[in-house]
Amino acid sequence: MKEVIDLNDPRAKVMTLEQAVAARKKLAAAGRRLAVTNGCFDLLHRGHAEYLMQARSLADALFVLINSDSSVRALKGPTRPVNLEADRAFLLACLEFVDGVVVFDSSRCDRELAVLKPDVYAKGGDYTIESLDPSERAALLEAGSEIRFIPFVPGYSTTGTLKKAASKGA
Repeated sequence: MKEVIDLNDPRAKVMTLEQAVAARKKLAAAGRRLAVTNGCFDLLHRGHAEYLMQARSLADALFVLINSDSSVRALKGPTRPVNLEADRAFLLACLEFVDGVVVFDSSRCDRELAVLKPDVYAKGGDYTIESLDPSERAALLEAGSEIRFIPFVPGYSTTGTLKKAASKGA
């Protein structure tokens, strides 16, 4: 039996914060720009994919910071997440336009943003500069990051997907 070795294994894109910082330094040394976004990404849907593609178009690389299972529960309630953090990280890493995934274990990712110092920070269109978490906004401003808001794709949300599944008795 021939052994198949996948040199582009998406698991290599799932990084610790320290690995992401090292990768960030290599990008900067090569003159490449980094975009960062964050979220739960509990049930990956088309809205997520389009949002992430747009975020990636803002820079040469895209890192996605995802909430840990415990932080999703704290933010969304005891029935969430639907998918475990390792599974969510793997699915995001499988996307060609995602260059790195880091799981963080608090409700806010200000620490991660402060050390990654992204060139561009992308956030969903339901946010404004005023509604960003103050600690995250401060970390981004300190890093000199450009902050961009990407409109949602109408009709796609995790909450909507869950309601639709519940109404169908799934």
